[in-house]
Amino acid sequence: MQKQLTQIIEHMANSQTEMAKILESQRHIILHAAGIIHDIPHDNPSFGDIETLTDNALNVTKSMAAYLNSLADLEDTLADNLMLVLKEVEKPDGEE
Repeated sequence: MQKQLTQIIEHMANSQTEMAKILESQRHIILHAAGIIHDIPHDNPSFGDIETLTDNALNVTKSMAAYLNSLADLEDTLADNLMLVLKEVEKPDGEE
């Protein structure tokens, strides 16, 4: 049983590492987009009409919110998996 538990933990760690890599790449995209938005002049931007500018800013904001939600989901998943592992570890050997 201990070997199976160890294998499960290893698989969970690998999948969570991959999720973290995905989130890290999203983070770089969001930071770049935020930097672009920050560089937009406050007075008389020459990016066409105000509606286009507002739509683009809204898209960046949505991307940031999606990234933060992804981080929250990752945290929830880590906590759920850890709770399951701890319950399994706390079981006496006779209850397997």
